[in-house]
Amino acid sequence: MGTDVSSAASTGTAKSATVDMGLEVVTLPVADVDRAKAFYEGLGWRLDADIVAGDAFRVVQFTPPHSQCSIHFGIGLTSSAPGSVDRMILAVKDIDAAREELISRGVDVTEVEDMHPPGADKSSRSYFLYASFKDPDGNGWLLQEITQRLPGREWES
Repeated sequence: MGTDVSSAASTGTAKSATVDMGLEVVTLPVADVDRAKAFYEGLGWRLDADIVAGDAFRVVQFTPPHSQCSIHFGIGLTSSAPGSVDRMILAVKDIDAAREELISRGVDVTEVEDMHPPGADKSSRSYFLYASFKDPDGNGWLLQEITQRLPGREWES
């Protein structure tokens, strides 16, 4: 097992992009828009939009608490199969509290799993604790505890 990020040969150090690009919205494929809307409302996420334009288009958008990125789903947005999105990660400061809140809202959340690599220092919980759940269509979410960012994971102003 290695730690390579890419198997492609590097021709030098890549220059950082200079134009700000924020991940704004992730599209989720769902079979039943109203069922999905009820699920995400039940999580306590902010409803940003529910726009209908005839029978062929509807977009519903939600944002998790304090997130810079939203999700949307609806009719006429994607040809992907319902439930085909997996491993969307919700970074949380306290995975146990996040898990308990979701369970209190009726969500089936797995137990917290420790994913430290073999031989790693287990004194840090940050980045290595996970729990998961699925929406009614089977789109998969991970809770990941991040209490301290790794060096280089913050953008300079």
